[in-house]
This record gives sequence, structure tokens and C-alpha cells, in this order.
Amino acid sequence: MLTGIYGLLSASFFVVLDAVDVAFTEASVGAGISGLLMLAAITMTGRTEAPKRHKPLLALLVVMITGGMLIYGTMDMPYFGSFDAPIHQHVAPRYINDSMQEVGVPNIVTSVLASYRAFDTLGEVAVIFTAGIGVLSLLSLPPRRKSYQIDENSLAESSKEQMYEEHIVLRIVSKALIPIILLFAFYVQFHGDFGPGGGFQAGVIFAAAIILYAMLYGLETARHIFSQSLIQLIAATGLLLYASVGVLSLFNGGNFLDYNVLAEDPIGGQHLGILLIELGVGCTVASVMIVIFFNFAGRREAQQHPNNQNSPELNSPEQKSHELKSTESNGIKHNNGEGA
Repeated sequence: MLTGIYGLLSASFFVVLDAVDVAFTEASVGAGISGLLMLAAITMTGRTEAPKRHKPLLALLVVMITGGMLIYGTMDMPYFGSFDAPIHQHVAPRYINDSMQEVGVPNIVTSVLASYRAFDTLGEVAVIFTAGIGVLSLLSLPPRRKSYQIDENSLAESSKEQMYEEHIVLRIVSKALIPIILLFAFYVQFHGDFGPGGGFQAGVIFAAAIILYAMLYGLETARHIFSQSLIQLIAATGLLLYASVGVLSLFNGGNFLDYNVLAEDPIGGQHLGILLIELGVGCTVASVMIVIFFNFAGRREAQQHPNNQNSPELNSPEQKSHELKSTESNGIKHNNGEGA
């Protein structure tokens, strides 16, 4: 609750500072999805710590060396708020005074992120995609046994009916809200050139609508509608679309991510390039957010499922032997009772 309140207050501060683009992301991620992922992580955490199986000395050494190099790299940076910093001398005035003539986008934030710093933004999208791959590698669920398929289906149906009865008001209200949220996400996506928004904000808002649907209608229902395999494909396609725009710029005789060569009019090329890479950013961000939530929530349900094949109590030979002995002893007692 405190982290959600802090995220909402931070979004309010960004609005006061006229940084509405950042406020969108902070309100969606900081006050929304981050809290949900934190709660899901808490439900997956046990009461006791698992025994250590490795010695973290090597990892600690790597972290210390990397941290020392990063601290050493900050020695050449200008002091915070210094008037002599390059950002105050030629970078910021160039963005403010010349971005409209060079890029033709009224929103300076979009022109900076999608055009002037397009290569840096490509790295950010690659980091987000890598985070999604890491979550898939760590939390991907193994296939369950077919013998429990009937029990799983009946359990899912019963829990679904109980959830529908308990959250009937929320479900009815969400039917009206989710389409509006999705429509607003598309507006933020394709109107980011002229107002606050862009691929990052639109992707998070779109993912928030899908996560809300999964919370109210059940994870299995959401997975039937939004296939996780298709979502993973969209995440990779978004990053590939971003990089392909840069490769296309090279083929047309320009530099990497130089949108001026994408059309006869340089301003038209800028608009086309920004539209394509923002679409790629939105696809990757939304898909990775959805994949992370699906894997966290799916892992929690698998741990809480009574017929989980990964449970050592169900699959250990000792447990099977104990169940067999108890069955035999019950049979002997039952026969002795009949003889008496």
C-alpha cells in the first residue's frame, strides 16, 4: 500500500512539473502493476529460508568490481545542477529550439526519445525484452500430469463460479471500463507525437487493462483469450520492428535510425520512423508486462494447487509407500472387523 501511494504521489509531482509523459508511466507502473507483482511475489515466498546450496563469494566479488567501476565512471560527470554541464549549454537548447524544424513533432519528449536518442531507446526496449525472457526462464511452469486434468478442470470451474459470485459488481463495472482503458491506450500510442504519450506509456496502460481482466475473470480465462505464445511473439516482433527501422535507414543510404531517408520529405520520414518505432515499443512493453504477470500469477496458482506434480509430498517414494501401507492396514482392519 505504501509503495502504491508513493507511486501515485510521484505521478502527481511529475504532473506539477509538466512531465505528463513520465506521470503516465509512474501512475501505471509505480502505483499499479508494481504493487501487484510485489503481492504476487510475497504469496510465492515461504515462511522459512531454503538452505544455501552455493557460496555467493564469486557473485559478491563481481558485484563489488562492477559497482566500483560504475562509481569511478561518475567521477567525470558534472555536478548536479551545474551551469557548466553540457545539457545546459548546447543539448537542451538544441532540442527546444530546433526539434520542431528538424523532427516536426510538437511533443519535444517524443522527438528526444524517438529521434535524437533513438539508439538509446532501442537499448531500453532490449532491456525490457531481456527482463521478460529472464522471468520466463525463472518462472516458466513445467507441464502437469494428464492424470490430474479432470480434477484441475473441476477445481478451476468451482473456483471460477465462486469468484464470479463474490466479484459480480466488479465484473460488471470492468466490462464498461476495460474497453475505455484499451481505447485510451491506443490514443496514447498514436497521439504521442502531438501530446503526452508514446509507446512506453501506451504499452503499460494496455497491459494494465489485460491484467485487470485476468484478476476479475480468472487467469485461465485470460490465457484462453490472450494466448501467451502469441504475446511472446508480439514482444519479440516489437523489438524486431524497432531494429528493422534502423536497418531500413541503412539500406536507404542514411545512418542507423536516421528517419530522414525513409521518405522524400525529411519531416515525413521522421513522422514515419517515429510511428513505427513507437509501435514496436508499445508492443514489446505491453507484451512483457502481461507475460510477467501471467508467470507470477501462474506460479502462485501452481504452488497452491493440491495436485501439483512438483509437490514433493505427492511424488516422493516415501509418500507413495506410506499411502500404500496405510491402504493395506485399513484393508486388514476392515477384514478383521468382518471376521469378528
